[in-house]
Amino acid sequence: MKTRTIGDVTVSAIGLGGMPMSIEGRPDEQRSIATIHAALEEGVTFFDTADAYHRDAGEVGHNESLIAKAVASYGGDTSQVLIATKGGHLRPGDGSWTIDSSPKHLKEAAEASLKRLGVDAIGLYQLHRPDVKVPYEDSVGAIRDLLDEGKIRMAGISNANPEQIRVAQEVLGGRLVSVQNQFSPAYRSSEPELVLSDELGIAFLPWSPLGGISAAGQLGDRFAPFKKIADDRGLTPQVVSLAWHLSKSPRVIPIPGASRPESIRNSVQAVDVELTPEEIAQLDAA
Repeated sequence: MKTRTIGDVTVSAIGLGGMPMSIEGRPDEQRSIATIHAALEEGVTFFDTADAYHRDAGEVGHNESLIAKAVASYGGDTSQVLIATKGGHLRPGDGSWTIDSSPKHLKEAAEASLKRLGVDAIGLYQLHRPDVKVPYEDSVGAIRDLLDEGKIRMAGISNANPEQIRVAQEVLGGRLVSVQNQFSPAYRSSEPELVLSDELGIAFLPWSPLGGISAAGQLGDRFAPFKKIADDRGLTPQVVSLAWHLSKSPRVIPIPGASRPESIRNSVQAVDVELTPEEIAQLDAA
């Protein structure tokens, strides 16, 4: 497994997003644990979760607990595993998503995540989403306090724009290590945030990196180049999409979601795919 860095921590070049294993349509726990174990077998050492990754009102932190359980039950070495979680989103249990990024909530949420993950300090804690009711500086300030108190080892933000990235970097005193935004073949509006993260030396973590690429690999006309390159190389369009992400910058670490072992085993093939400049140009223009 090829590696990249988040802050001063070396992680696998592709991570695993845990959300599909805990929200609506989730598989049974046995299959989810098998998926996480498959990722570990393939050399994945970066797992992304959040306390809001759950389905029902009474199971906050479902995905955090699931990942912690799977990592603990894995027979191999997990000493290099980095589990990143987030706070600031809530799910009332009716399928909706709400936001509370107040300092009080974030600090309470981080304490609860600490217990569910069973660690002394959270490896990477991220502000899940800006809250229009709370000044962004105040929300990031709570993350800074958690960092200063040693309750988290690294600080990140998610769903942020360029201005918010700069604010977070200032509030954190230059200690911002990652930005997690939606970015995919179908959703490219976060390109400015990717470029800025690269300029600042911050990891960029695309969530939903396979957007536009269906599970069956059936593509619309817009994504024909992904399918053609995949067919020419004997790969799946998903692998080509992730290889395209990796080509963007050495700071990019995509975190495809998965709920089946075969999905993550397919995804990790992308670390060994070197796209040509011509192929990258075709995909950029798609």
